[in-house]
Amino acid sequence: MTPRRRRGGPAAPQLNEAARLTNELLAAGYTRKQVGDIIGRNSSLVSQFFTKDKGAAFVAALRDVVQEVQAGGASDVADLKRIAAPNVKRRLLKAKPGETKPHRARVRTKDIVGTPGKSAMARAARQHIASGASRLRPVVANTAAAEGGKLAFTVRAKKGAFTHSAGSRIDSPGLRRGVVQRNDGTEERAYGASPGAGQGAGGFDAAEWKDKVDAAGGDVAAAVRGWLVETGRLQPDAQITHIEVRGWKPS
Repeated sequence: MTPRRRRGGPAAPQLNEAARLTNELLAAGYTRKQVGDIIGRNSSLVSQFFTKDKGAAFVAALRDVVQEVQAGGASDVADLKRIAAPNVKRRLLKAKPGETKPHRARVRTKDIVGTPGKSAMARAARQHIASGASRLRPVVANTAAAEGGKLAFTVRAKKGAFTHSAGSRIDSPGLRRGVVQRNDGTEERAYGASPGAGQGAGGFDAAEWKDKVDAAGGDVAAAVRGWLVETGRLQPDAQITHIEVRGWKPS
């Protein structure tokens, strides 16, 4: 006898508490990105509250935020972030061999390039590069404002996009140590890093690079790409997939 077909589809998965509280904030008009900002994380993690059952560590913080919003109190993301902060803990990394307990993940917060030994760093991937890579500009501007500020950057593109072979000193003095080949057919190449022991601190003049960025309308990615093409390091039609900019003040 053929079994009878059950009516209706599969039951919707039950949301965990973090996802339920996030839904309350979404219903109040906030976006997942804003929820991520409030708890000091990104929208990708917030999405995993729904898809991977994550978020238990943020329930207390989200509950305080939801109560504040429902009570008609603070509504600004910055204010809600301060409300959530007491219940938001730093991420922990697994204990390494020989260690007895996990240690806190290193998180870059305020980078101060005006003090020797301090540095600033920002990264941008393909999507952000296409929209102007705005997060890279403060690193260039702040480093240029520091007397004697230096910049270096790492560029990732298809192997065939670079005109010089990997390891060529024509491309970059530190290139032999600054090339990382990826499984997807791309390479990362470093420019402006220290050329080696006894050869100086390295780095490009940050003030000169600020002028290049200003000439490119504030687009750091466009300035970097233009320099690579003009100096014969990159094919004119090549696309950069990732950029990392680092700034510091030499000791």
